[in-house]
Amino acid sequence: MTDLLPNDTIVAISTPPGRSGIGVVRVSGPASLEIARTVVRNQSFTPEPNRLRLMTLRDPETGDVLDQALVTYFRAPNSFTGEDVVELSCHGAPVVLRLLVDAILRLDARLAEPGEFTLRALANGRMNLSQAEAVRDLIDARTNAAARQASRQLRGELSHRLQPIKNALLDVIVQLESSLEFVEDDLPPLATSENRAKLLGVADELKKLAHTFAAGRLLREGLRVTLVGRPNVGKSSLFNRLLETDRAIVTEIPGTTRDTLTETINLEGVAVELTDTAGLRASSDVIETIGVERTKRATAEADLVVLVLDTSQPLRANDKELLACNNGTAAVIALNKSDLPLCGNGWKNFAHNGAAVLRVSAKTGAGIASLRAALLQPFESSACGAEELLVTNARHHDLLNRACAAIESSLDELDQSASEELILVGLHNALRFLGEITGETAPAQILQQIFSTFCIGK
Repeated sequence: MTDLLPNDTIVAISTPPGRSGIGVVRVSGPASLEIARTVVRNQSFTPEPNRLRLMTLRDPETGDVLDQALVTYFRAPNSFTGEDVVELSCHGAPVVLRLLVDAILRLDARLAEPGEFTLRALANGRMNLSQAEAVRDLIDARTNAAARQASRQLRGELSHRLQPIKNALLDVIVQLESSLEFVEDDLPPLATSENRAKLLGVADELKKLAHTFAAGRLLREGLRVTLVGRPNVGKSSLFNRLLETDRAIVTEIPGTTRDTLTETINLEGVAVELTDTAGLRASSDVIETIGVERTKRATAEADLVVLVLDTSQPLRANDKELLACNNGTAAVIALNKSDLPLCGNGWKNFAHNGAAVLRVSAKTGAGIASLRAALLQPFESSACGAEELLVTNARHHDLLNRACAAIESSLDELDQSASEELILVGLHNALRFLGEITGETAPAQILQQIFSTFCIGK
């Protein structure tokens, strides 16, 4: 990947925007140590690698003191990027960090592009592409479970899992290529049978790995859950109860909630984005009508809908309309106000199209634990707490499926006694798809697209 390596020096703030106790400015490239010597005003400054030094930083033009900082030098190739790296840990005042970066930009350095430090680590062989993507996922993790999965992939578990699969593919490819080049006759039946068994095993391994994406996607992206129902059935009270805080305004006046309100909770390691909505009803109020439209939009975008019904009131036409049109979205029905007497016999054995039906009370908290569990049940929540490696990246999932399809096409050719050339087409494609996961065969435009999603400074 030497074509990815520019021979210049980059700088960026590596800590998040805003005030903090410490802010880190990272410099990477051939001029890193010389830049450090200039800002500390000491051309003989030769720090011991991987050791902190407390130094005074000065403006290289005026000599004005910018800050006192802990300076750390990482000598190539033993650094994050594989290049000479200097990290300046200053006080986390945005103005101080900005002044320091501006000073370094005047010293033969340029501002780093998003993800460029990690891209240089990839290009210098410090990590592969799946590990580089795990860096972003670890930074973006919203739950402990998501952070653990990202950390496992950062340690290279996915690439280690794929390596035996690649090796098995290569064994078959080499044998077929050799037969094509040096043997006039077809492979003997025994060799063909062994190759078929090996390819079936590879396809099975890929399917097992791809199957974990359902749980992995939840860990990485979270779950969008929307509470819907007619006005005054207790959606906002239920929303507050699930959050365990009074986030939404609750009154006895129908139509109190006029806009969507979204907060995130952690359920068994899954980040659940919970949205409270305006009650669905016809209204002449312009503001409430806008709120109802936003409710419909939030419902359409949800992974799961919680339909809230009030069992202290009779089942109304609005309720029946909502029950009839969930548009195929997974749904849980919450029969709220179970602390009050049931209105009529229709609620005693209430059921609807096999959906989970739970009796809850937003007021007392009864049934809330069951509701929390039911939110994850349609999405195979049991796999989310497993200790196995999960595929969390949609790009990886797509490439695994494409590799598996390519192998199955080669198996079809093999079963039809096709020539080695035709069988090899699918196998080479499968190997290329797997190489795109770890970066060996990833096109430059794919790399550019991936690293554009990183923050500047990483």
